[in-house]
Amino acid sequence: MTDPQNHQSNPETLQGEASPEELEAAQAANEADALAATGAEIAELKARNAELADQFLRAQADVQNARRRADEEITKGRKFAIESFAESLVPVLDSLEAGLAHKDATPEQIREGAEATLRQLKSALERNKVIEIAPAAGSKFDPHQHQAISVVPVEGQEPNTIVGVLQKGYTIAERVLRPALVTVTPAN
Repeated sequence: MTDPQNHQSNPETLQGEASPEELEAAQAANEADALAATGAEIAELKARNAELADQFLRAQADVQNARRRADEEITKGRKFAIESFAESLVPVLDSLEAGLAHKDATPEQIREGAEATLRQLKSALERNKVIEIAPAAGSKFDPHQHQAISVVPVEGQEPNTIVGVLQKGYTIAERVLRPALVTVTPAN
């Protein structure tokens, strides 16, 4: 049998309060649970970190590959961009060589050959978007396409207009390759 005196000697046990040993054990269990949860969270974060590091490395490799491919395309573009232009000029070269090979040509034949070769050259340039800038006298001076060499007063002509062209200019794909050298009337 149980000793009624013994139960009364430990009133805390009767009232349901935990002993210091039980409190310590419960606290240790709580700490173990928290430690296990923290360990699981650390493992999850490490896995996520590894996944993100892998994604970063792949993205970095993709960027480097794209940059390399773009550089190769630019190199090829530069290397072969002139190919079409060169193909257009080869017939002009052939005509010049044929004209020079003709030793007994008359001045008229030389002139006709030179004019035909000039037409070929102009055609080749136009096919490759090299367009002549040759403004007419009296047209408005455009500093984006013309370079004024001198100012000449002309009676009856508007101010800041072209009097004459000293040298033709050229554009390539609407970009000025060389401005036309012109004389202009004075601006007001």
